Amino acid sequence: MKKHIPNAITCCNLMSGCMATMWAVFGLFQSALLFIIIGAVFDFFDGFAARLLHVSSPIGKELDSLADVVTFGVAPTTMLCMWVAYHSNIGGPYIGMLPLLMAAFSALRLAKFNLDERQTMGFIGMPTPANALFWGALLTGWGRQLEQFQPAVPVLLVLMLLSCYLLVSEIPMFALKFKTWDWKNNAVRYIFLITSLFLLVVFPLTGLMDSVQAVPIVIAWYLLLSVATAHKGKA
Repeated sequence: MKKHIPNAITCCNLMSGCMATMWAVFGLFQSALLFIIIGAVFDFFDGFAARLLHVSSPIGKELDSLADVVTFGVAPTTMLCMWVAYHSNIGGPYIGMLPLLMAAFSALRLAKFNLDERQTMGFIGMPTPANALFWGALLTGWGRQLEQFQPAVPVLLVLMLLSCYLLVSEIPMFALKFKTWDWKNNAVRYIFLITSLFLLVVFPLTGLMDSVQAVPIVIAWYLLLSVATAHKGKA
């Protein structure tokens, strides 16, 4: 019985991704983001449960990637497609198809992750959950500001292409995995956690932004820290 628990949790991730995609089609981005976050929680606990119960399996690994394609690839891509199609003054609904590239690159990134044995304590390229949370929170938290920003559509499309590159890039990015708790070996992780907590908790209290608006900034900060750390490691 216990061998089915991690796969059941993974299926909950998949269903969350389907729900997020459905809400995105309806233009209800807050609900779509909520189910992306719920999917991310299930995505964390399926691997945790598999390790705890010692029931990891090849089918579980493949099922996890298939679920992630939906929750962290298709769902945020649908949000961006709908936003671009609705707000574009040229190309009609067809320009809204361009962000579909992001779903394809998310799938490619997940396929590479399954085969890449280097990504045990970190990532090579941007993880799909981070990309999904960035786009979900950007379109939800900053939607009103984007509507008032005239070149928003081309800027978002350029950012989408940058996301596609980062997903399959060879840039090392740290993971929030701790072998020890000392500062020396985990300085970057602690710095990221402390500053992220400040952005997500303190800024909303000041009224400068809410927590959803802070999420894209946190993801951008994660990318900058990862690039800086990778550059330092090569120096």
